[in-house]
Amino acid sequence: MEKTAAAAGGEIGSLKTSLLRIVVEHHQSSLQIRHQTEKAKNDALRSAMRVSELLVNTVNSGVEESFVNEKRIELEIRALASTVMRYTKQTNQWLAASHALNTALKEIGDFENWMKTMDYDCKSINAALRNIHQT
Repeated sequence: MEKTAAAAGGEIGSLKTSLLRIVVEHHQSSLQIRHQTEKAKNDALRSAMRVSELLVNTVNSGVEESFVNEKRIELEIRALASTVMRYTKQTNQWLAASHALNTALKEIGDFENWMKTMDYDCKSINAALRNIHQT
């Protein structure tokens, strides 16, 4: 019986050792899996951050280009508005000058008609005076 108790005690000791070894191996494999999982998680986070940065840079470059183009367009609009205002003033000056010239030509035409009328009247008076003088 002693032998059985010793054998049973030896089996219990080896069973404890086996269970202890299994627990240690499980703990080590859990730690290894946890370490691998943490490493994979960190790699995934780094990859996601890099993808995010690339996407943001891509979008921002388009937005930045649009912003620069918008500023250029605004500057061109201001320059064109200034040019239009200058041409408008110049056109108004030309209109005023052509109106003044037109008015002067009308006055010349009126003066010419007045001169023709005066010439006709003078000739008529001269003819009447000759008729009176000859009679």
